[in-house]
Amino acid sequence: MGSYVEQARENHVKKKVEEALRSKMKAKALMECDQYVSKYAQCATGRTFSVVWTCRKQAKELNTCLHQFTNDNVLEEMKKAYMLQEEGKVSAPAI
Repeated sequence: MGSYVEQARENHVKKKVEEALRSKMKAKALMECDQYVSKYAQCATGRTFSVVWTCRKQAKELNTCLHQFTNDNVLEEMKKAYMLQEEGKVSAPAI
């Protein structure tokens, strides 16, 4: 069993990796849902408080789209892909 310092370092690395994957996941979602982002932005332009009820339909469409690309299943798949990629780097023979 590793020392407390090693475990803390490993947990810190895992947290940083997860943060990076979440960021990548959100960026991909915004790209995939670009048309809904644009519709919402057009609706919201020039509005303040009324945006909440005036743009409700656009906000719902955007959130529905984003949720397809930003959920726990997507994150788990990204983690698996990352781990396989890292294992490949470690086990690859040095030339």
